Amino acid sequence: MSVVVSPPPPLPPAELLLKVQSIDLMKSQSGQNRTEHHTHLYQSDNLVIRRGQTFLMWITLSRPFSPDSDKLHLELKTGPLPTVSKGTHVIVPLVEEPEDGRWEAAVVRQEGSKMMLSVSSSPAAAVGRYELTVETNNASGQTVSVRDPANDVYLLFNPWCEDDAVFMDSEVERQEYVMNDIGRMYYGTRDQIGARTWSYGQFDDGILAACVFVLEKSGTPPSGWGDPINVVRVISAMINSPDDRGVVEGNWSGSYLAGTSPTVWSGSVEILKEYHKNLGSPVKYGQCWVFAGVFTTVLRCLGVPSRAVTNYSSAHDTDVSLTTDIYLDENLDPIDELNGDSIWNFHVWTDCWMARPDLPPGYGGWQAVDATPQETSQGTFRCGPASLAAVRSGQVFLKHDAPFVFAEVNSDKIYWQRKIDGTFSQIYSEKKLVGHAISTKAVGTDERNDITDLYKHPEGSEQERIAVETASRYGSKAEAYSSPTAEDVSVEVTMDGEGPKMGSDAGLTITLRNSSSERRQLVLHSQAAVMYYTGVHKATVRKDETEVDLQPNEGGWSLVGYKDYKDQLVDQAALMLTLSGRVKETQQVFATQFSFRLRTPDLILKPIGKAVVGEKMAVEISFTNPLPQVLKAVIFHVEGLGLLNARKIHYGDIGALESASLTEQLVPSLPGPRKLLASLDSRQLTQVHGVTDITVEGKSDGPKKKMIPVLKRESYSGLF
Repeated sequence: MSVVVSPPPPLPPAELLLKVQSIDLMKSQSGQNRTEHHTHLYQSDNLVIRRGQTFLMWITLSRPFSPDSDKLHLELKTGPLPTVSKGTHVIVPLVEEPEDGRWEAAVVRQEGSKMMLSVSSSPAAAVGRYELTVETNNASGQTVSVRDPANDVYLLFNPWCEDDAVFMDSEVERQEYVMNDIGRMYYGTRDQIGARTWSYGQFDDGILAACVFVLEKSGTPPSGWGDPINVVRVISAMINSPDDRGVVEGNWSGSYLAGTSPTVWSGSVEILKEYHKNLGSPVKYGQCWVFAGVFTTVLRCLGVPSRAVTNYSSAHDTDVSLTTDIYLDENLDPIDELNGDSIWNFHVWTDCWMARPDLPPGYGGWQAVDATPQETSQGTFRCGPASLAAVRSGQVFLKHDAPFVFAEVNSDKIYWQRKIDGTFSQIYSEKKLVGHAISTKAVGTDERNDITDLYKHPEGSEQERIAVETASRYGSKAEAYSSPTAEDVSVEVTMDGEGPKMGSDAGLTITLRNSSSERRQLVLHSQAAVMYYTGVHKATVRKDETEVDLQPNEGGWSLVGYKDYKDQLVDQAALMLTLSGRVKETQQVFATQFSFRLRTPDLILKPIGKAVVGEKMAVEISFTNPLPQVLKAVIFHVEGLGLLNARKIHYGDIGALESASLTEQLVPSLPGPRKLLASLDSRQLTQVHGVTDITVEGKSDGPKKKMIPVLKRESYSGLF
């Protein structure tokens, strides 16, 4: 028996298969793609583009492309489980007439076996890092290009695209809130506003990869990364370390030996790079301005317009009452264990810009988001986005976390006194204490822009009271607004000029006024305490009781000095004066609290030599210790985008009232106007900063023009 074996079918001729030989994404920083997508500043070798906009690419094939017999499409994949139905596996077809708002590609030029494609993306596409491959098909078979990490594409939000939810129609605002890599942080108190420069550094080498790593580390599905509402909520949780081992670990204890003191940081780059390098180990330590600075960097890097915002006299409502509650005992002394609510001298969070299709019309635009871990939102330490328009009108039922933000900027401070039977009654309320001088850096300048009117109506106006009463209906103490109070005796605390300097006595003026036609007698209780800037009590340094006799229509005042604070001071050199009293004739109770801080000196930075890319220069840093005590283990921190990477200098001790200086060498790496930032930290003194402007010349073989460094001291808006 014979067996007949059929010959195998012939293999398709190799030359008929269409293979991808190379891909050129035209990703040069100065090229058309990066320039038109406003991504030319990213120090990244990958293609960085914005969604909803076309980009160009060259594909080199093994032979000329024939539209009649060949088919070709692009594939972009992101996330651990790319899925077409979830938008994380994108198939980009080749079409003749591409339509806006869709993933499509068209041939715009063909040169032999090379062809240029114009590729458009969806303005709602998920942001992040995509792996790119090209697939070809024809009668001879199918081929897929090998994935090359160098051809991975970073896709960002697009504030220049009208169909993107983060679209912002003002170019000067886009330049400030997306493209500016330097900002200003405001701190201090409402009467002593301090300012410092913050280096966002969103375009610095490695920062884009670090920001995408933060998103990936969240464990949230990339299919949700096309919605900026969801993305900012995810990042809000990921910037702090509770729950998810996020970027920065908070520390308000005053002891930072296991890490870096929060006041030392002057930018986000070092923090994000360290977090990425250590594969997601939280960086120690941060407080509110650090959380806000890093948050703003990540948002700007991903293309969401954003800004750091400071609120003075910022309330922290712990029980969703929408009021700030102070509990006193029968003798009008504070009951510490019940006083969970607090008023921070200042608090820094972030505003971001986006449409809010999930809310009624009119609530898009600026949204408050906060990464400082204060209270949980749906079980996670995060906050926002809360529409500023909703907060302003008291519409606190609109998501996300509007009640908490409303309380921060516009809650009433209500004093409750314990009665004999253990219950509490409302004895006094302050309606104008919370939410003042809400500040952010102005567009295009280093000036402070007061945006309080975006968060609340004018204090005391009928509209503002309506907003408070509207919001309070959704709080846990709505009954607080039915308690009348007498108002014929008032108390006011004032401070001379810019306030006391560090190392000097702290003096305040207390003024009592009797607006009635009768005599008023009272006992004034006063207590001075050192506070953390969060409003948390550290130590009482003075306590007094004074009998006051006020004649009809008379005012009286006294000057109070405080000397005993020096051994108790913490990071922000903050003190609080608490006053309360009861009028004998009417039983009227009044109370107020006044926060103030001690002004710290600044660092003086003086550039030495010409600033030229690739050439050595130096900067001299000088400082005078204002305290009559030794500053121990002083650390200087210096950084500057394009000038030098962040570095710490362990200086040693600086004697009482002594001056110190040091010189640091640096080699500029980028041309143009640059800022060099420095800070000083020691156990005895913090919040000491300085900045200088340096204009760096590019490399040149010919004669160079003489460069005159522009020296300026850090502007402290009336503080220093």
